[in-house]
Amino acid sequence: MSQRQVFHVVPQDQGKWRVEPEGRREVGRVFEDKEEAVRQATENAKAADTGQIIVHGRDGRIQYEHTYGEDPRERKG
Repeated sequence: MSQRQVFHVVPQDQGKWRVEPEGRREVGRVFEDKEEAVRQATENAKAADTGQIIVHGRDGRIQYEHTYGEDPRERKG
């Protein structure tokens, strides 16, 4: 079973958004709008065996998350 790769979509200054890979030291890519960042995070998550996106609002709180691929958890939710 491969480890889940998680990508956060987080707000930046000046109305921009960043896709930040969880647990990596690399700096994520910055996008002009949230939809573009979510689209990129989704592509990244779908390319992984098991990927997840966690989308934050402008206030930093989690708005929603979605898992792609085979979820290693036994229960759904």
